[in-house]
Amino acid sequence: RDNDQSRYYGRGVLKAVKNVNEIIALAVIGQDPTKQTTIDQILVNLDGTPNKSKLGANAILSVSQAVAKAGAATVELPLYEYFKQKYQIVQNYHIPTPIFNLINGGAHGAGNLDFQEFQIIPASNKPFYKALQIGSEIFMKLEEVLIAKGAVHSTGIEGGFAPNLYTNTDAFQLFFETITRTPYVVAQDVFLGLDAAANYFFHGGKYKIRDRSDAFSTKEMIQFYKEVSQQYHVFSLEDGLAEDDWDGWKAMTTELGGTVMMIGDDLLTTSKERVLRAIQEKSCNAVLVKPNQIGTVSETVEVVKIAKDAGWQIVFSHRSGETTDDFIADMAVGLGADYAKFGAPDRGERVVKYNRLLQIESEITPRS
Repeated sequence: RDNDQSRYYGRGVLKAVKNVNEIIALAVIGQDPTKQTTIDQILVNLDGTPNKSKLGANAILSVSQAVAKAGAATVELPLYEYFKQKYQIVQNYHIPTPIFNLINGGAHGAGNLDFQEFQIIPASNKPFYKALQIGSEIFMKLEEVLIAKGAVHSTGIEGGFAPNLYTNTDAFQLFFETITRTPYVVAQDVFLGLDAAANYFFHGGKYKIRDRSDAFSTKEMIQFYKEVSQQYHVFSLEDGLAEDDWDGWKAMTTELGGTVMMIGDDLLTTSKERVLRAIQEKSCNAVLVKPNQIGTVSETVEVVKIAKDAGWQIVFSHRSGETTDDFIADMAVGLGADYAKFGAPDRGERVVKYNRLLQIESEITPRS
């Protein structure tokens, strides 16, 4: 970002554009776009910092993705097929199961829920077009239920509702009430998920949430999640503990990992080094993949390969400040992602990615 407060309150990207046009372009023009690793290494070397702070990860990733698109065009393949053939991580196509963020809390909500995302996850045996229908219909019905309760407050930045609720578990109760008004059955057609984003409510070595007056120790927080997962059929738990509570993560995965997908996001930050440590310490069993955290296509692929080899689940994710670009949908399919977390089935920057998955599904599995 430009950090010029007089323009878009510091969020402009003129510096990134200038870096692309005046620095990066000179280094990559004339390169073979099918040589993704070579070009990405040029970009990394050109920046020269561990976190790509010189040129900006937004500038570097934009070019890296453009190279992948150019490579696919050069060999006349759809982008998802190009990824599949080039990296050979998977043999057979699978459209990722969507994870829909229907209620936003924490830093993304209206301030009255501690956990960041309350999610619904269609059963993985559903074809994508049906999973999208399930998520969309539950989302529509949820709005009706919230209006009837007078609980609609606002919408969050990822398209979900940010309602007035008293406790975090009220959101799960709301899901149960909503789903019973649809043709779908919890723990059969659809499961629940949670992105706690625990950094938000971790203070002074304790976890403070509104579900009880006293703060939770790590051990107590794990027990809370265990009870919630059993009572509400929570299948997926992301960032249940703070990002540097490594001992806690190991204990939590030991306790819950047999039945719950334990996703590391803030814990891992799509970092090769942190993923390798988490594999060694058995800290989680799934990785959230955000290409712009690491900065290039090649580095993203490397993280996916490492996690896949460890037997982990792969969850490709949008960001809260999204664009209408759908590159990540093709990448998720081509690299064999198990799940795709692209927000609520609402708002253009979210829907465009689900629509792209729908289009890919129609191309690889034609329906009558």
